[in-house]
Amino acid sequence: MHRFIAAVLVLSVMAGAQAGAPANDDVRLPIRKVVLYKNGVGYFEHQGAVRGTRDITIDFTTAQLNDVLKSLTVLDLGHGHVSGISYNSTAPLEQRLRALRLPIGQQPSREGFLNAIRGARVEVKSGAAAVSGRLLGVESRERKLKDDETGNVTIVSVITDEGEMRSFELGPATSLHLLDRSLRDDVSRYLELLGTSRKDDERQMTIAAAGTGERQLLVSYISEVPVWKSTYRLVLPERAGEKTLLQGWAVVDNTIGEDWENVQLSLVAGAPQSFVQQISQPYYTRRPAVPLPSSAMLEPQTHEATMTNIDEKLLPADSAAPPPTVPAAGALQTMNADVTTFATVQPGVARSPGAAKYYKWQERTNDMDGTLKKFEDSFRASAAAQDVGDLFEYKLTAPITIRKNQSALVPILQSSIDAEPVTLWNSGAGHALRAVWITNSSGLTLDSGSFNVIDSGSFAGEGLVDAVKPGEKRLISYALDLGLRVESKNHSDHENTTRVRLAKGILTETLEARERQVYTVRNEDSSARTVIIEHPARAGWKLAACGLLDAKGAMLNEIKPEETTANLYRFRVTVQPHQSALLAVNESQPQSRTYRLASLGSDDIRLLVQQKSLDPQLEQALRSLLVQKNEVAALDQQIKQQEEQVSSIGRDQQRLRENLKALKGSPEEKQLVLRYTRELNEQEDRVEALRRNVTSLEQQRMEAQRKLDRSLETLAFESAPAGVSGAE
Repeated sequence: MHRFIAAVLVLSVMAGAQAGAPANDDVRLPIRKVVLYKNGVGYFEHQGAVRGTRDITIDFTTAQLNDVLKSLTVLDLGHGHVSGISYNSTAPLEQRLRALRLPIGQQPSREGFLNAIRGARVEVKSGAAAVSGRLLGVESRERKLKDDETGNVTIVSVITDEGEMRSFELGPATSLHLLDRSLRDDVSRYLELLGTSRKDDERQMTIAAAGTGERQLLVSYISEVPVWKSTYRLVLPERAGEKTLLQGWAVVDNTIGEDWENVQLSLVAGAPQSFVQQISQPYYTRRPAVPLPSSAMLEPQTHEATMTNIDEKLLPADSAAPPPTVPAAGALQTMNADVTTFATVQPGVARSPGAAKYYKWQERTNDMDGTLKKFEDSFRASAAAQDVGDLFEYKLTAPITIRKNQSALVPILQSSIDAEPVTLWNSGAGHALRAVWITNSSGLTLDSGSFNVIDSGSFAGEGLVDAVKPGEKRLISYALDLGLRVESKNHSDHENTTRVRLAKGILTETLEARERQVYTVRNEDSSARTVIIEHPARAGWKLAACGLLDAKGAMLNEIKPEETTANLYRFRVTVQPHQSALLAVNESQPQSRTYRLASLGSDDIRLLVQQKSLDPQLEQALRSLLVQKNEVAALDQQIKQQEEQVSSIGRDQQRLRENLKALKGSPEEKQLVLRYTRELNEQEDRVEALRRNVTSLEQQRMEAQRKLDRSLETLAFESAPAGVSGAE
């Protein structure tokens, strides 16, 4: 059925074609430049020559469309301009067909198509007969064929221009020509939509370039692409002293809708900010529903009284500015004014002291040219070249060709670098690894990726490496080292006092916790090994003297880390064939304790004095302080005892007074009063004596405390015992 509709359209176009200019065939601009990034986007440039006014088409996939729409840049490098850009819709086919005036679906029959265009002006030719008119209808009739067989034929009915109805059988000798040009365009559009439905994932963008003569057109955009991958080859030298060959490759995939033919390819390692935005999808926003105004009827009304007297002065009618008119094209700007126009005041304008805000439309003038010029100048100034930071680029020196939906392995570098074969051991891994300690002397940044090691003409292993800057050293491991054994043992010491300082009554004691890690390295192979031992770098701990030990544990020579990272110390140890080596890594962690001697009791000071590591001079000073502390404490105790006796006597006197009250009027009153009075007098004398003693003791205590305070203030001491490990 599609073939029939196409035939009708072709005949209609051929019959209605007129002499004129040649058709404007679409022009395709080839891709000239591709820049791929590590964040999954690529930058593409098309450039080519166009002549006159032409349409340029570029094919995309649906996945590319969003990125293209938000990044597309088109520059006519001659004196032309871009008059428009269009692309085929992403809407479903049924939705796009409904936009046409033809009420037919995706699978129409011949009768269905003709019924859909009933009333259209047509020309029917059957043999020598030809009539023009409007299509009345179409029907299917049963007719007897050869050999007594029956079949259905299609009959078309036309009302001619003279008002006569004519019927024609649609057969091989019958043609139907659409006379309505707009209907022919709809049929053409319909067939075009059916044709593009077979390529649902393809989007074709058409750029209309208007101009005269031949000129260059440049089109650029970004698009989602697969991330390019780096992979390296390390060819180790067979003789000592020779350099290692480093070869780098990149895996590049072309998944867009265009071939890359002789393009300038650049690979950028780094991740400039990019995001996905569904800009190709239609979005609708919610608007408020505003009711239509109803007609108002005049009703009696009252008016509010004036709150304050406003001095209003009428301006002459000719001084009142006419209301501003709104131009067809203008810019909305907000202005402040102190003039308010009232419609009920004629023929003048009432002036109010309150400022009013109104909007004024200003017509756009040629001043925009100057504004754009200023914008261009400021844009150039803000677009000065600058360092790209962590981004680095591999730019291929020769053009490359990669067809659509194909991939390529692209060489990006080849250089001789310094590399040292070593054995790497880390307690976290648990086994020794063959590794290469490389120095990136290639002058290029090596992107992160995989690497393959070739040793003695054969495959030796492979691994991964992070990005390596020029001149940077990096360890990369690639295989197990079965000929090396490493054991690790930890030895921890108790805390030792390393420094004591006494000043202003504050005693500061610095302690040091020490640990020793001993690595025993055994080489079972017939060749010597250079072993890199990675020791963890812990926060708060610092290295002391480290070095190789003999069989008895004595240090032979002191060594320092070959390299230090944020979390590791790396020590180099050379082990001869069938030999062992012992590496001792000593660490210390300083700690401190502070005592305020004035607030310590005698027992606390006594414990400090009893420490074996205490300096004799400090011990003597602390013992002197202890004596003075004990003296003050003894006086405190005596004062307390005297005050307790005074309190006890006071309680006894209170008891005697209560008894005297109870004896009044009794026969024994006189005798007991004399006895109690004598006892009270004796107790008063005792209390007076005790209070004199307390006063004296308090004076003695104050003097002893002043002496102790002077001792605490003037006593100063600082010591560092011998044998302290202070090496860092």
